[in-house]
Amino acid sequence: MRTQEVYRKTKETEVKVSVNLDGEGKATVNTAVPFLDHMLTSLATHSLIDITASVKGDLVHHCIEDLAIGLGDALSKALGTREGITRFGNAAAPMDCSLAFAAVDLVKRPYFKIDLKLRGKKVEEMPTEDINHFFESLANALQANVHIFVEYGSNDHHKAEAAVKALALSLRQAVAIDPRRKGVPSSKGVI
Repeated sequence: MRTQEVYRKTKETEVKVSVNLDGEGKATVNTAVPFLDHMLTSLATHSLIDITASVKGDLVHHCIEDLAIGLGDALSKALGTREGITRFGNAAAPMDCSLAFAAVDLVKRPYFKIDLKLRGKKVEEMPTEDINHFFESLANALQANVHIFVEYGSNDHHKAEAAVKALALSLRQAVAIDPRRKGVPSSKGVI
């Protein structure tokens, strides 16, 4: 079973995350940031990765950043050597007025390009810059290439949610076991 638990404690935060890559999309999250809870629940639901996550901390920014680091670390560790996985995933996801695209390569070379076209200072109670930073921190800790962009939309909540759903669908593809794959999915023989 491809599962992992991560515990991370700093002077600023305490994070607990567990994931099951072969789950049913169940989420049990408690971050004290309702929109972040909503994003994580949507990520679990549409990726079919079970996620349990909690964070306590001094500042909202630190909680969001450290939770993303913990989640990315848990996902990376659950992937192990990454043998037998599909590796790549991409998806488009609409959310009412918005359309988002995501592409993922679980190559162990962190890189991200995020353009959500968010216009306001906050989405619900979550600072816009922290939404972008969540995706960036997740990509780095996951050791993956993550590209997410919103093509259009008039509502920041819908744009962010469409982005999460597109990422979830991409991860669902990328972490899937390919029954024909022998070893790591790389012509180099290593990831």
